[in-house]
Amino acid sequence: MKGKGIGENNLINVIKDSKRISIFNLENPTIFEDYYLFTHSGVSKRSLSLNSENRAKLAVDTRVRWSKQQTAKKRVKRDLRLQDSDPKWPSMWYLNRGNGLDMNVIPAWLEGITGKGAVVTILDDGLEKDHPDLVQNYDPLASYDVNSHDSDPSPRYDMIDSNRHGTRCAGEVAATSNNSVCALGVAHGAQVGGVRMLDGDVTDAVEARSLSLNPQHIDIYSASWGPDDDGKTVDGPGELATRAFIEGVTKGRNGKGSIFVWASGNGGRDHDNCNCDGYTNSIYSLSISSATEHGHVPWYSEACSSTLASTYSSGAVGERQVVTTDLRYSCTSSHTGTSASAPLAAGICALALEANPNLTWRDMQHIVVRTARPENLIAPDWQTNGVGRNVSHSFGYGLMDAYAMVQLSRNWITVPEQHKCEITAPHVQRPIPAKSVVVLQLQVKECEGVEVLEHVQAKLTIYSQRRGDLNIQLTSPMGTRVTLLAHRAHDTSRVGFSHWPFMSVHSWGETPFGTWQLEIHNDGRLLANVTAWDLTLYGTATPPAADLKQETVHQPSIVDIYPEEIDDNSIQDASANSLKFGAEVKKDTSGCLKTNGQLCLDTLYVLLIYTISSLIFIFDLYLNIRIKSCHIKRSIIEFHNVNRSYNLYCIHSTTNQNKENSDNNFHRDTRKNKCKVTRHIFKDVFLNRTFRDFLGKVGNLKVFLRIMYHNVREWLHRLNTLRLVVLFCDISTFYIFFKLKCSILCMLPSYSEVSN
Repeated sequence: MKGKGIGENNLINVIKDSKRISIFNLENPTIFEDYYLFTHSGVSKRSLSLNSENRAKLAVDTRVRWSKQQTAKKRVKRDLRLQDSDPKWPSMWYLNRGNGLDMNVIPAWLEGITGKGAVVTILDDGLEKDHPDLVQNYDPLASYDVNSHDSDPSPRYDMIDSNRHGTRCAGEVAATSNNSVCALGVAHGAQVGGVRMLDGDVTDAVEARSLSLNPQHIDIYSASWGPDDDGKTVDGPGELATRAFIEGVTKGRNGKGSIFVWASGNGGRDHDNCNCDGYTNSIYSLSISSATEHGHVPWYSEACSSTLASTYSSGAVGERQVVTTDLRYSCTSSHTGTSASAPLAAGICALALEANPNLTWRDMQHIVVRTARPENLIAPDWQTNGVGRNVSHSFGYGLMDAYAMVQLSRNWITVPEQHKCEITAPHVQRPIPAKSVVVLQLQVKECEGVEVLEHVQAKLTIYSQRRGDLNIQLTSPMGTRVTLLAHRAHDTSRVGFSHWPFMSVHSWGETPFGTWQLEIHNDGRLLANVTAWDLTLYGTATPPAADLKQETVHQPSIVDIYPEEIDDNSIQDASANSLKFGAEVKKDTSGCLKTNGQLCLDTLYVLLIYTISSLIFIFDLYLNIRIKSCHIKRSIIEFHNVNRSYNLYCIHSTTNQNKENSDNNFHRDTRKNKCKVTRHIFKDVFLNRTFRDFLGKVGNLKVFLRIMYHNVREWLHRLNTLRLVVLFCDISTFYIFFKLKCSILCMLPSYSEVSN
């Protein structure tokens, strides 16, 4: 209600004095200047009907210029919900679970980011271009049949649908949304094409033609194939395909570079290593591995240091698989392997390209490294690299996060120019005898143009009688240790490696300067020999703009309602990326461990001591009872063979003294006619005087030594020699409580401030 020049106090007086409007109560004095809100005690708050009588009373009052009865309106919270008519949408667990358990695409979709303008092509065995869930997004300019040399990429049909692979991969990227058919793609607004190139002889020329198809139109090439994942093959692109990679990243997309997304391989069962695959091992490809529904390493996954990130895919029996389009216009819920992971990654990259079409191929890799999430992925080899990022051989930098990539892409500043420097290790000729290791070191004092690392290649020439017996480790100057090659049980080749480039992305962001250490383990029974080692370092002369920002990026929790901040693997807040699944931390940044080792808890050692002590303590209790019981039985056994009444004496076998009802250790049970141990084991052994005194005087070394001396004397006097082993239990227990006390001190704020 608007008043006619009435002040607030005057209006209140008018309400009290005027009979005509005294029926109203002033609820909120002012909405705007001269606008007031009144309530009527006789009208229901939830009334939606107009009250004509009261409106008339206000209308005839000359002091009221305008009035309107307020009614309740329906308002809906704009939380992140997605309704989709595609029948398989509820089964797409890897996109719709929320709570940090999916790839976070829904927030990007709700902001209108669906991959519009991006073009993805699937290099595979063909594409069913007229599939009802693909036809709307099909792009003929991104398609070709290299096997039959025509523009139609349709697959060859047979009885077993052996050429369904490409159609399945395409549906993951760009299946149409909300058309009541099958499912929807990660980038359902993008254009998708297919290249039929695997349904025939795959030559170097076939690969080169596929990788170089229409590079000014196609943004992303997705490949879910490679050399045989049999655990014994070492192979990569030939000369023509290598040229296609280089031409693509230098000239494709008008100089911004084609983006090659590659599946890391399915040779896990055969202990294959994707560093023996020259396609995933290339610096030009974005190598993608898989994670199961429950965040585990899949049985088929290959672990290697060239994997950049992961997406969800199939797992063990009982874990769900990937939903997508299938051959013969159908739909499937059983797409599997890293073949399903690479297209999901390609779709996520398409979302980032819509947010920023100017991203280069290297920008995309930088964004993936910074936004991938290690949380909820369980692997035994997580470590923190030299700049605080979490990385694993099985998952790379973690699970790809679509929304975080979109957010970071929007204001992304192109990374500085890539530089390359090669350092050759002198005097490398070294034999590697059976069951031995050779350690080589290389000092890097200058590396022109490379101050901040991206990719690292160790090019090795090794002759081996059995190649699969080799295990190769590389440690960077900042302490990041990677496995360039793990054992391959099926690899019996005598060829070895000839200048093979083992690649690592684990040192991303580190400095190249210092000592690089190479360890070559020969765990077999045959001779090996290393003859050459070249270190090729790729990086930039200055840090990317994303690393120069001064503000700290706080890691938000992933819930159904997503915050504005970006959930990332940023070096700005390494503590936010700490792992929950037993990660190996290579570089500690906590305040407590900066105190030169004084009064700090060595967790691993204490847990080991505690476990051993607990086992010994349990054994001590068991031994205590068994020894006493055994001695007692031996002292009275002669009476058990006599059928007459007898006097039962409880005699300690060591001292041979009569303890009948005179010692708290033994007593005679006349009802059962046997001796019993009455010592309170827990009270006497664990909570003995030594332990209680130690808790009160842990800081006094003199008291501690005196207590220990008297304790040992007492135990030697009272117990037989077998009980000496229990001393280890007491000593270890003292050590543990001493360490725990120190650990508690370290956690106190005042102590941490002093320590730092």
